[in-house]
Amino acid sequence: MKHWLCALAVMIGGAAQAVELQLPANARQLIVRETVEDRYFAPIGPFQEGALPAQVFQGAIARSSWRIDLAGLTPLQVVTPLQDQLLAAGYQVVLDCADVACGGYDFRFATEVMPAPNMYVNIRNYHVLTAKRGTGESAEVVSIFASASSGVSFLQIIQVAPSADKNKIDAVAPPRAFADVVEPEGELAQQLLTYGRAVLGGLEFNSGTSDLGTGPFAALSDLAIALQEQPDLRVALVGHTDNIGGLEGNIQLSRNRANAVRNRLIDKYDVTPSRLEAQGMGYLAPFTTNLTKEGREENRRVEVILLAQ
Repeated sequence: MKHWLCALAVMIGGAAQAVELQLPANARQLIVRETVEDRYFAPIGPFQEGALPAQVFQGAIARSSWRIDLAGLTPLQVVTPLQDQLLAAGYQVVLDCADVACGGYDFRFATEVMPAPNMYVNIRNYHVLTAKRGTGESAEVVSIFASASSGVSFLQIIQVAPSADKNKIDAVAPPRAFADVVEPEGELAQQLLTYGRAVLGGLEFNSGTSDLGTGPFAALSDLAIALQEQPDLRVALVGHTDNIGGLEGNIQLSRNRANAVRNRLIDKYDVTPSRLEAQGMGYLAPFTTNLTKEGREENRRVEVILLAQ
């Protein structure tokens, strides 16, 4: 692919060792954060059974994100040239998966992702790669997260190498459980821009239906204001249910409720339809336990997810 011929270097400053990665000529760096001594939980497996397998790496860490404006580019096309470079540099791939195989929504929110606007993740179209080189104190890791939506690709690269003045530990961490994910706090717009997601609290649906109550609902008003103030934002409305009933029925119900929220935002708040997607997860992404009445009530929700511009 010719657009990969021009190089942009990604390196870790202050590291004892580093790897250069060649990025597309039209890749635009959005942010880079370097720390001389830090820890990173690198994903080493897909999200399953409520947890994300991760391995702890400590040392000099460089976190960077990039935007690639090229229509038709898939996350796999972004990741593959980088994977080839890592293999040539002696790295071994320990995780290579795409959206659904990674764990979809749950994986995205269990692993480290830079907040918007520096990184956007389309939960239906992303690819993740983790590669490791060396063992023990000299081990290095590179984690790549690529996502694409509407002709724009976003790329996050996290690199860890031994610090020049401190040793790095190499230990397998306990799986990161879903319950360990911190729920965002603060105003809805702040949550959305900082964490990439927010729960639309206070919505009322008739039992077992997708009929949205008359309201008014402060969460929808707040979301409409946020979209008005940030005209480039696009979001997905994602419905969730408890685990009562079958999967197909719950997915349809959750999707219908997300669509009801979408229609309300369009009809009452004049939000442009193309800025809103509606999806349903059924009971596949619980926020908490379904074993109690209170837990099931919390799991019945509609969330708003930030999408790529």
